[in-house]
Parts: sequence; C-alpha cells; structure tokens
Amino acid sequence: MSTEAAEEVTLTKAELTDGAPESERAPASRAPEPVRTEASPVRRLGPRRRLGLGRPVPYGWALGPLLLLALWAAGSATGLIDARNLSAPWTVVTTAGDLIENGRLQSNLATSAQRAALGLLFGVVGGLLLALVSGLSRIAEGVIDGPVQIKRAIPSLALIPLLILWFGIGESMKVITIALGVFVPVYIHTHNGLRTIDNRYVELAETVRLSRTAFLRHVVLPGALPGFLLGMRFAVTGAWLALVVVEQVNATSGIGYMMELARTYGQTDVIIVGLVVYGLLGLLSDALVRLVERRTLSWRRTLAG
Repeated sequence: MSTEAAEEVTLTKAELTDGAPESERAPASRAPEPVRTEASPVRRLGPRRRLGLGRPVPYGWALGPLLLLALWAAGSATGLIDARNLSAPWTVVTTAGDLIENGRLQSNLATSAQRAALGLLFGVVGGLLLALVSGLSRIAEGVIDGPVQIKRAIPSLALIPLLILWFGIGESMKVITIALGVFVPVYIHTHNGLRTIDNRYVELAETVRLSRTAFLRHVVLPGALPGFLLGMRFAVTGAWLALVVVEQVNATSGIGYMMELARTYGQTDVIIVGLVVYGLLGLLSDALVRLVERRTLSWRRTLAG
C-alpha cells in the first residue's frame, strides 16, 4: 500500500471513530481517570477541632462560691431567707469581726488546728506505712488489707462511743478519731498506686540489677506518689470533717465547741461563722495539696494540662 493510500485509510478510521457512540470507541492508551461515585466521596479534612479542656479560666475556682454568695445575699435582702434560720452575709461578717476582736475565734481556731494537725499526722504516717508494707508483700497484704477494708466499711464516727470508753473524752479520743478517718483514704489510694505500677519498670529494674533500696527509691515511690497525693486530698478534708464531730462531743474548746454553744443560744450567725471557717480551712488544705501535686507531678501530660 502506498503512503497516500495509508493516510486515507487512517483518516477514514478517525472520522468513523469520532462519529461513533461512546461505547463503540476504542479504549484510549492513557490511564483511566478514577471514577467518583456517591458511595466513595472524597474526604476533605477540615480544621482540627479542639477536644481538650482548653485554657484555664482565670479564678475559675471562685465562680461557684461567688454565685452561692450572691444567691445567699439576694435571698436575705429580699426576705426570701428568714434571718432566724440563716443570718444574712453582712450579719455574719459583723459577728466574725466581733469574735476576732474579743479573741474567741483565734483561740478556738488554734485549738482546732492543733487537733486536726495531730490527727492528720498520725493518720497519714499510719496509712502510708501500711500501704507500703501491704503493697510490696503478698503475705502482708493478706494480714493488713482485710482489717483495713473492714474499717473502711465502718464510719469513724460510729466508733466514737467505743473510743470514749477506751480513751475517755480528752484530747486522745479526738486525735485518734481524726487519725482513723484519715488513714483509710491514704492507705487505699497509695496501695492502689503501688499495684498499678507498670510491670515493665519492675522487669527493667530486675534486668539492670537494682538493689531493693534503689528499687524502692526509683520505681516504687515515684509510682505510688500520684495515688498518695490523691489520698492526701481526701485525708485533709476528712480530718476537718471528723474534727467537726469530735469537737461537739464533750469539748470545752475549738470551733465545734463554739458552734455547739451557739446552737444552745440560737445564734445562727456564730454557727455560720464556724461553718465558713471550716469551709475555708478545707479549701486551703486541698489547694495546698493540689499545689504540691502540680509541682511534684509536673512531668505528667494529662487532660488537666
């Protein structure tokens, strides 16, 4: 076939192909384009959404107490709250000033703080030692953990009648009652912190031949520290809770005694002053423990930031 005849044949095939329907055309040599259907839509990633808690709110811890104080003041100002049942905030402030001026509040506060500190000290030391011994030995756990769980099921306040028979109504009974209410949360959370230490750290310590003392220092104590600090937060508030009760049982001094005496004379403003003092002491104690927790556990990356 000559060159001119071949060109005529090629042009004829091209014209036939262009005029033919899509289904009858010859497949193209290039790669087919991907077919997009509704069943397989192209996923477009939008801007990243923040799932965390975000930035801390300045003085966010004060929002709740301020709202409660505003409701209290509004109720007292409008007469919705009877002053015989709940004194107005400004009356409580005036009464607190009078108690500070005559020295009653300071002396009772010093007595209560001493009792709470002693009970907290004995309870924390006892709970920590029992948790370490029980957490590091199966035999010790069998001996210690059962009685502690039984004690946890019995409220410390239910033991007051028995403690009065054993220790009388003096300072010993009050301090022991506070200590019994403190050592249980310290034991529970420290023991749990010990038992949740990752076993890979233990295997690593065995691999590098750590001594028992080094193992306690570098693995056990850092692993148990978060649980211990959580138990301390429960312990400090539990100490003030137990103090409220023991100071209303045959006490002659302390914030609880001042409140009990005010109940006898129907002085609701003095009772509110005592409650506010207990609340402030509890908040300050918890804030102090949280500050220590934030400083000592700064290496953790948690949701709280």
